[in-house]
Amino acid sequence: MIPLAVFGYWILVWIGIFGPNSRGRAGVRAMDNFVNATIFNGYAWESISSHAWRERDKRWAKVVIRITDKFQPGHCQRANKREQPVVDLIRKSKLDSQTIF
Repeated sequence: MIPLAVFGYWILVWIGIFGPNSRGRAGVRAMDNFVNATIFNGYAWESISSHAWRERDKRWAKVVIRITDKFQPGHCQRANKREQPVVDLIRKSKLDSQTIF
């Protein structure tokens, strides 16, 4: 799994440098969602920033918010405002529940 992740990262770097800007951004968003779902135990359709704002009372979230605020003040709050309706819709529709077995 790790060799594939490293390979995927290098593909993302290559596309980010030499490919269309939109493809590079889409790849970064996908990696953001992947890391959120696997490392931070968040939803697969949500970014780390949005998840951090929802969980802003936890230590890891405070660190993420503090770091992103250095680059763009209010980033996590804006990300959550943009993504929270999607999270609410998916949870309301029970699309996040297990469908097999």
